[in-house]
Amino acid sequence: MRTLLTTTNPVLLSYAQSLLKDAKIDCDLFDRNVSIIEGSIGAIPRRLMVMDGDYKKARALLVDAGLEKDLAKDGA
Repeated sequence: MRTLLTTTNPVLLSYAQSLLKDAKIDCDLFDRNVSIIEGSIGAIPRRLMVMDGDYKKARALLVDAGLEKDLAKDGA
């Protein structure tokens, strides 16, 4: 899996997940359970992950949606 997006913004994550779901691209949200440790303050970024084979298509989709500045650098 590759990191597509890293953010603390839950609205951005929801929007990106919705775009991917509509395009039938499976994704998973990593680090969402960290809120238990951090006390739900939203300080630790969540990672939106996609399969390696879907990465280019998913990235292009989010770029077309105007989210390029929020994307992880080169799937890191």
